[in-house]
Parts: sequence; C-alpha cells; structure tokens
Amino acid sequence: MDSIRRNVDRPRVVHLDHTTVRGGAELALVRLLSVDPAWTPAVLVPAIDEVDVFALMPPIVVRRARGVRQHSGGSGASRAHLLGLAVRLVAQAVLTGTHPLVRTADVVAANSTRAAAYAALALRLSRRPLVVHLRDMIDEESLGAFGYRTMTRLVLPRADAVIGNSRVTLAGALPFLREDAVAVVIPSASGLTLSPGRVPTSGPLRIGMLARIDPWKGQAELLEAFADAFRDGTEELELAGGAPFEHGGFAERLRTRAAELGVGDRVHLLGHVDDTAALLNRWDIAVQYSTRAEPMGQNVLQYLAAGVTAIVADEGGPAEWVTDGVNGRRVTPRDVPELARVLRELASDGEGRDRLAAAAVQTPGLLDDVAVAAAHAEVFRRVARRGDRHARRRLTAGAQE
Repeated sequence: MDSIRRNVDRPRVVHLDHTTVRGGAELALVRLLSVDPAWTPAVLVPAIDEVDVFALMPPIVVRRARGVRQHSGGSGASRAHLLGLAVRLVAQAVLTGTHPLVRTADVVAANSTRAAAYAALALRLSRRPLVVHLRDMIDEESLGAFGYRTMTRLVLPRADAVIGNSRVTLAGALPFLREDAVAVVIPSASGLTLSPGRVPTSGPLRIGMLARIDPWKGQAELLEAFADAFRDGTEELELAGGAPFEHGGFAERLRTRAAELGVGDRVHLLGHVDDTAALLNRWDIAVQYSTRAEPMGQNVLQYLAAGVTAIVADEGGPAEWVTDGVNGRRVTPRDVPELARVLRELASDGEGRDRLAAAAVQTPGLLDDVAVAAAHAEVFRRVARRGDRHARRRLTAGAQE
C-alpha cells in the first residue's frame, strides 16, 4: 500500500517525443525536466537525430531510445508518404507499448503531436493514464488531413488529460475529449526570468525574431516588412533560430532575398542561440509573425519577460498575452505593409517603446519554469490517482472471482 501511495504522490512519468531535434516542444521539455520536478521522469524517443537536445537534461533523468525514426512531414504529403508514416506510427506504437519504462509508468505523457499518435495506439487497450501536450492548433491547416483525423478520432478520445499551451489550443480539442478528461491550460516552459529592466545598449536600432527557421514562422514576411520600413536606414534585423526539420534551404533563400532587397548587410541569421537573455537585451523590437495562427508562441513569453517591445500577429495564442498599445503591439496577420508601418512607428517613438517594454514585464500570468513544473505535477498526480483507483478495482474484482 505504501509503495502504491508513494508512486501516486511522486508518479513515474514517461515523456514521449518523436524527435531529439531542437524544436519548441523539445526545448520546453528539457526546461521542464531541469528544475527538479515533483515526479520521477524518464524520456523515451524512437531514435537520436542529428542533434540530441535531450543531452542537455540533468543526468538524473532516465533517457532511452528505441524504435523507428519518425521523419518530419505529413501535412499535404502524398499517399505513399502517408502510408509510410502510418506504418512507422504502428511500428513505434508496438515498441512503445512493450517498453519496460512504459509498462512500469504511472503516467505516459506525449510531448508532441506525432508522439501522441503512437502513444494512443500503444495504450489503446491499456488503462495506463495518457497525458497529451497540445502544442498545435487542432485543425487541418496545422496538422494536415491525416494528422487531424488521427488526433480527433484516436488521440483525444483516449486522452485522460490534455495540457493546452493556450486557451485557443485547448478550445480546439474540447469537443473530442471524454467527459471525465482533465483539460487545463499551462504555458510551455520557456526559461522565463523576469527582467528588472533592459540595460541600454549602443549601436543601431535592432529588430529581431526568435524562432526556428521555418517558412510558416514568418521570417520572410518580417524581412519584406523590414526592407520596406528601413530601406535606407541603419537599423538591423536579426533572425535567431536553428533550421531543423530540413529547412536549411529556406535559410539560404532568406539570405538571397535580403541581398535582392538591398539590406543584406543589415540582416543577420544567427542560427541557434543559447543565451537568449543577452540576445533579447540588445533588441529594441522583437517580432512574432507566424503565417498561420500560433498555438502559443514561447518566443512571445520570452519577449515579454525580457522587457522588450513586442509585435505579434493578432491571432492565436500570442493575442492572449499582448494587449495592443498596453504591453506590446498586435498587427493584422499576413499583412506585410501593416507590419512595416508599425515597425516605422515604433522605431521613431523611443518613449513609446520604453512604455510598452516596462508594461511587458508586468504582464499577468507569466510563469517561470518552476511554476510551470508545479502545475504539470498537479496534473500528473491527478491522473495517477485515477489510474491507481482503476488498478485497485481490477485487483478487487480479480480477488472476488
């Protein structure tokens, strides 16, 4: 009895992820498990990719790799590609369901949409609790037709709990959940340290975007707006983020386009940046401008916590955090001329930028990683207790037979 209670109070949680590349979901998990969480964590991935982001985790976290490499892509793919994807998901489900870490876990937590698909398959006939992190909008544009059907028909009906990274993300999932499923909003662990105030830096006005290099993240749109707003100025644009998921070619196209626009010497692609605090401290304006609704936007939380003037697209999760003209600016999505206009406006209004930056740090609801982990721990304990009750009922029924 004591051992069961001890597991429920500090449950053994196996976190599933389909890749080890530096994506937003993967970095969030590394941050979450690096603050001495109130559960016993392990991470299970199919294979080690070209970059192993989980090598950054503390050594106390158990990590295992076993399975079939899950390639990127799926949205809008050919039938042959989708068939291959389905085969890999089923194979991974079998390997995951039989893995000793999963068989002895109190909770299984899927950290990505792809991992949630094979986790739901693996646990379909099991009562082991499944927690799904919702980091994508629940629609066909974000998930593709195959991914949307898998999420709404297989994953969400099986989930014992879902953790949405924003209200809009969670709202898309609610119609597909069981009535007894736990549904909460917890921002992703974003490494937030609230800044007491930016230290002024010298040099030209700097505008930046912190996001992986990916066409839908909006770097191309920001580049066009920057060239429109500051064609002959001294302002500089910095794009910080690696190019995972086979987007190295897009990074080269950005460099080529910057040269074509005549701003190549003032546009800098920095690659992956570890010291985001120092990066954000030297930016005067930070931009999020994804070309489709962003589920949350960890970069937006980082901008606000760092006390930098933020511009965000007026849709999705970022719009839940930024009030236009109060703690940042909201701009019509996919409207490059409007983005250029707001950039010019803020560039010429230093006092306005200072006012928005000061209010950014005071944004209600900003949580550091310790607080985010505490909220996750409560969800894990809640579903572990439910799983414990189910297990006790099965034992009682077996004894009576």
